[in-house]
Amino acid sequence: MLKVLTHPARLAILYILRDGEHCVCHMEAHLGLRQSSISQQLAVLREAGLIQDRRDGWNVFYRVADPQIFAVLDAVQQVLGETSAPQVKANVHCPCPKCNP
Repeated sequence: MLKVLTHPARLAILYILRDGEHCVCHMEAHLGLRQSSISQQLAVLREAGLIQDRRDGWNVFYRVADPQIFAVLDAVQQVLGETSAPQVKANVHCPCPKCNP
């Protein structure tokens, strides 16, 4: 489990999912990563049982399977003495239906 949580992109994805479910295009806009890279990391997180997905038409939305993972992430961050959140761009345009109803 901890090995899965060592990749910076996976941590950033979990950071985005902390406030609820989001689609890949939302993560792509906020992380500045390519869709293929995000999809690879989502597959690792899904295989580890950390996230779940839900299909809504053409869109697939991802959410955290168990919110207690954030307590683990916060504890690891505290032990390591890290106080900064992963790099996530704010105020970006996202074409997803959640951002643009």
